[in-house]
Formats: sequence, C-alpha cells, structure tokens
Amino acid sequence: MATLLEDVDASARWVARALKSSGYRADLSPASLRDVEQFMIDHSDAGTAVEGGLLATGLGSRLFALGCYVGETVRRALGGSWEADDGDPEGEINVKIRLPEGAVIWPVQRLMKRFANGPEDSVVGYGAALGLDMSPQSRTPAKRRFGSCFGLR
Repeated sequence: MATLLEDVDASARWVARALKSSGYRADLSPASLRDVEQFMIDHSDAGTAVEGGLLATGLGSRLFALGCYVGETVRRALGGSWEADDGDPEGEINVKIRLPEGAVIWPVQRLMKRFANGPEDSVVGYGAALGLDMSPQSRTPAKRRFGSCFGLR
C-alpha cells in the first residue's frame, strides 16, 4: 500500500500526462496553472461537473490529482516540502506543503474550493497570490482534445 506522499507524486505525474494528452500545457511550470484553470472552466461549472466532461466520473480522485499537480508546481517554483499524515482518515484532502518561510498551503483543498465556487477561486489567482510568475507570454497555446484526457475517448 502506497503512502500519501507516494500518492501525491504519482497523482501529479499521472494528471500531467493526462492533461498533456488532451493538449493542455502540463509541464509543472507556473504558466501551466493557466491551463489547469482552463481545464476547470472546460469541465466544471460552480460545483457541478459538466455532463460528459472529464470530471463527470472519478471526481474525487481527479480533483486530488489536480491539487497534487498545482501543489507540486508551487513547490518546484517556491521550494518547500509536502507533508501528509497516513493515519488521517481525510489525509488526501489534508496533504499540505510547508513553504521555506514556514507558511503552509493545502493545494488539494484549494482545487476542491475551485470546483465548488468556480472561477472566483481561480487557480491562476491562487498562483499569483503565492507570488508565482505566470506570464502569459510564456504560455504555449494549447489545442485541446477533450476525449483523450484521463484515458477517455
């Protein structure tokens, strides 16, 4: 049985491959958070998965994976380390990153909040608030093939 920290790593890598397969930028760069936000716009609507969209099934595991991707993107840009409690019954929700200066963030909870509240809790806004440079000029336009993400066709 994998630990939560192993699941975080595996999930971030898995969702990066899934996003890339559908044409979203998922290279763990701060600018790629724009594509995560676009994915959320494309596949959710303020607390509801878009019918037939890529969050319509496996919602919990996919939000976990997206949260892990966002967290790993932040961690790579700012430093810090993941922390998890394998004994916590809600450990997947409560995984966190302790940033170098001691601040703590909960990226999976943030993705759940983004799903529930819509664009007002933007992933891009989250990255900007944390001080990431997500310059649009560094963003490669993405061609999205919705059916192939997450292995769906």
